Amino acid sequence: MKNIGKNIGRWVTAAALLLLVLMEVQLFFSVRWQSVTWDEGDHLYAGYMSLIQHDYSINPEHPPMAKMVAALPLLFLDLKTPPRRHIYFKNDAFMGGREFLFGNGPQNGGKYTADTLLFRARMAISIFALLLAALVFLAGSEMFGRGAGLLAMTLVVFEPTILTNGAYVTTDAAVSCMLFAAVYAFYRYVKKPTILRLAIAGVTSGLALAAKHSAILLLPMLIALGLGELVLRWRSSARSSTTKRSSAAKRSFSTQRPSMRREGLRMAGAISAISVIAIVVLWAFYGFHYAMRPIMPTLAETSSQLPPFEAGGIHFFARFHLLPESYLFGLVDVRTVSKGGPAFLLGKIYSHGVWFYFPIALAIKCTLGEAILLAIAVWMAASGKIRQPREVFFLLSPAAVYLAVAMTTQLDIGIRHVLPIFAFLLVFAAAGAVKLARSSRVGAIAVAVLLLWHICSSVRCFPNYMPYANELWGGPSQLHRYLSDSSSDWGQQLKAVKAYLDANHVKQCWFAYWVAPAAAPSYYGIPCHLLPTTSTVDKFDLDVPQSIEGPVLISYSELYGPGFLTTARDPYRSLMDRKPDAVITNGVAVYNGTFHFPLASALEYIYRAKRAFRSRNLQATLANATEAVNLAPDDFDPQLDMAQALLWSGLPNQAMEHLHRAFEISRTMEPSAQQEAIPFLLTLMKEARMQELQGRKP
Repeated sequence: MKNIGKNIGRWVTAAALLLLVLMEVQLFFSVRWQSVTWDEGDHLYAGYMSLIQHDYSINPEHPPMAKMVAALPLLFLDLKTPPRRHIYFKNDAFMGGREFLFGNGPQNGGKYTADTLLFRARMAISIFALLLAALVFLAGSEMFGRGAGLLAMTLVVFEPTILTNGAYVTTDAAVSCMLFAAVYAFYRYVKKPTILRLAIAGVTSGLALAAKHSAILLLPMLIALGLGELVLRWRSSARSSTTKRSSAAKRSFSTQRPSMRREGLRMAGAISAISVIAIVVLWAFYGFHYAMRPIMPTLAETSSQLPPFEAGGIHFFARFHLLPESYLFGLVDVRTVSKGGPAFLLGKIYSHGVWFYFPIALAIKCTLGEAILLAIAVWMAASGKIRQPREVFFLLSPAAVYLAVAMTTQLDIGIRHVLPIFAFLLVFAAAGAVKLARSSRVGAIAVAVLLLWHICSSVRCFPNYMPYANELWGGPSQLHRYLSDSSSDWGQQLKAVKAYLDANHVKQCWFAYWVAPAAAPSYYGIPCHLLPTTSTVDKFDLDVPQSIEGPVLISYSELYGPGFLTTARDPYRSLMDRKPDAVITNGVAVYNGTFHFPLASALEYIYRAKRAFRSRNLQATLANATEAVNLAPDDFDPQLDMAQALLWSGLPNQAMEHLHRAFEISRTMEPSAQQEAIPFLLTLMKEARMQELQGRKP
């Protein structure tokens, strides 16, 4: 029997190693053909500068660990670093990251192309995805047996969202890995308390804090887990005492209250010790230096935007140097950004995030195989067939806390923001699947079919996992109708676009691509003129003729996403109901023909008018606003800008005409956009009436 057990153990270990190889192969070929995404340049630049100059002021909205790991393969290369700019800190990091990534190639006198630097960094960061898969195997095996561990690992290795983000130079895979590691380490400690296990829990918690600011949720998670463990112990003791039904047992039960108090104090002490160790580890990643290089705005200026209680807490930690300044700055930024921005979900644009975004995004992005396995696990747990309450609680409680907090924020720009919950849920799903498989032959066949469905659904997308949607939602080709941004299109398609244009011998084209400021299509040899988007119009001079000849390429996130806040303000809305002539990697639509985009032509003049207004140039403001109205008289923005220019010029009657026209157009907007636009228009109308009355006074 021992030999059989050893042989099974060897086969399971070999299968786990094979799964790790398969995961790395998928990650390798997935990112190999992808261009740089929106955030990767400034993450890599920040990590490199943290390593060589101990400068933590670049990209402080994210802790340095994942960025430093990504930059490690670049340390021994001869690279130029861009100079710092005395501008808004995010623009500084963004522009510096772009220059760092694309400015070290042969065309700039360097040796390393952006592809070379980025691929090395991506392979380094993929260690977190591999480690996560290994930890899932170990945790599943320890909690529910080797079969559950192997099944959970298989689910992770072929999970499209994990594969999407597993090798990007971002913080998402790192925090997913280290948060799971910290909870698993704490689970092992409460099972068998030792100093070594306590230290491991503290170190992994510190690594989680150093991965991403959202890991600050680890403290309430540990408190909840600790309280849950105490409740389970109390209930177990109570059941044991009542079943004996002897007076001695009852007396014994009455003496357990002091014992439970001691257990509670011991648990509180353990969590406190873990927190102290974690903070020391966090400080280590900042070199044990409090102050960071001055940036714009300062920590005090940024924290003033928070509610008084939160701002007071930040000032307290800053005053006594309890946490690094860069880390505190990131906490403030995360809190500020979480107030939200526009969101796109199920074909609708919202002016801010909605609480049901992540549950629906999960329903779309999870494979149906894993979703059904998760439902089976819920049923198994509810019916008492999974009889490991501690293990179930340690898996579901952290996932519930993380998801609940994510649902309360108003920043809904991609499912990657709840990536940490996947590992917990997949181990739980594996536990239910194993219970079902062992219950009957039919159950075993059902689990095998669902697992195969999960694998096949994922492999069908290889190597382009980002636009994955399960079959219930129409698959990857239909995802753009439901989600945008980093759930579908994050800038990764430029190499595929270049290959398509070369294959079709396209030498002239037009391209609306929201990621262009991070990676201009020209960097990848794409011969397209840029069309304006909300992210490009104020960064490039884009003169768009009133009539253009295709092909016109437009990213689905630009066409259907929330960039212009409402469909009524989208220059390309005429393409929404037109079937593309081709679609590149389920993310970029191609249209052939002759096109008229009046608002696209007008946008450059609208922004010129805004710049002239900021510089107090009345003549230029009026001239550009007039040109915009002439080009796009039926659009909201030209009418609004013209009205504001006329109000500034002291011409309220003429301004009122344009305000009325803008008001009519606003009635065609989505309800959330109307809530933003109409009150603003009414305020301007009131101002125009006041100007008119003042002008009539003798």
